[in-house]
Amino acid sequence: MSGITHLVEQMKIPRFVRVKQYFPHNELSEQDIISLIAENFSKPEIKDKIKPGQRICITSGSRGVSNIALITKEIVKQVKALGAEPFIIPAMGSHGGATAEGQRGILTSYGITEETMGCPIISSMETVKIGHADEIDVDVQIDKNAYEADGIIVLNRIKAHTGFKGKYESGLMKMMTVGLGKQAGAYVAHSAGDDAMPERLFAIGSEIIRKSNVILGVGLMENAFDKTYKIAFLQPEEIPVKEPELLNEAKAAMGKIFLDACDVLILEKIGKNYSGGGMDPNVVGRSRLPIGIKSERMGIFELSEESHGNATGMGRADVGTMKFFHQISFDDTYPNAVTDHDSSVYKIPLIAENEKECIQTSMAICLNMDVNNPRIIILKNSLEIEDMLISEALIPEAKTREQLTITSEPFELEFDSEGNLATQI
Repeated sequence: MSGITHLVEQMKIPRFVRVKQYFPHNELSEQDIISLIAENFSKPEIKDKIKPGQRICITSGSRGVSNIALITKEIVKQVKALGAEPFIIPAMGSHGGATAEGQRGILTSYGITEETMGCPIISSMETVKIGHADEIDVDVQIDKNAYEADGIIVLNRIKAHTGFKGKYESGLMKMMTVGLGKQAGAYVAHSAGDDAMPERLFAIGSEIIRKSNVILGVGLMENAFDKTYKIAFLQPEEIPVKEPELLNEAKAAMGKIFLDACDVLILEKIGKNYSGGGMDPNVVGRSRLPIGIKSERMGIFELSEESHGNATGMGRADVGTMKFFHQISFDDTYPNAVTDHDSSVYKIPLIAENEKECIQTSMAICLNMDVNNPRIIILKNSLEIEDMLISEALIPEAKTREQLTITSEPFELEFDSEGNLATQI
């Protein structure tokens, strides 16, 4: 029992129904992916750039990207087949606590190790200055090991960013600027704030293309189920030209919640494996940008194990649980805040004793909620949104959406003896 239990326990949690959202299944099979990579590496514009004996650097990020271990391994295999010597670097800005060991650990959690990939993984936070972006008057720096390689293959997912909008968001330009830039480069890129990021990604990324040995960009596209449905192979000079159109395509393929608003939005988990921001505002809202569903309050239950204690994004929520609080590693979270020049999404929400109290507290601090008919949505996380629970008050709206199907009769939520949600989504 916490100090607020007696203040919120009178909040009656409504009945819920199960809802399924429908999105197209157009993902590539593993064999499709393997064949696509082999086919492209056999093309002259790629294979002629990779010579026997060359050391080729392959970037690997910190996001939970679909098929990332398979795709990285296949790229390594193709580079080896051309007689070159591939190696992988963690290209993660300040993630992993902004340490070489922490970033290597993130790759390990994705199944990317020297043993599984069949090549060295070189993790370092050391950068070298390679040029100057005159348009924004900043020095440009990248990972020292990448710079010393004979060629760099930039691999990343192209996707809407969680904190800013523009021609360039998450993608290959960001991987070069923030990922290859390590903490030092990421800090510079973020130093003018989120609104300036697209311009900075273009200016810094373009200078990296001019001044380093980038030989190929591999852009991964994911559907609403966050499964790979397209892989774009881009020549260096094509990256800044073609990435904006690929970004628009990726945005159109994204998942969303097909309801306009709710009083309370509950996420069972947040974490870096679901979104760079812990939760994706493009889906769940809670952003300064006009994106995602509108909710007056948000509660979160847990931090994913894959996030390694990095609780970036918790500041978007109003209420968390005691379990969530004890999962936070400030050593892994706060380097992101410093690098981002921002504290807003790193602030600790109100902490409730358990998951039931988290829901009740989120309800209790609403200003405009009908206490007898609250509109509440419960999601697993911001990534897995095909299935969700909605309270009875949202049923009339759900019935008007062709992308939604109600799959159960109304039921009461069940909680275990410790007050945690036993009902499965």
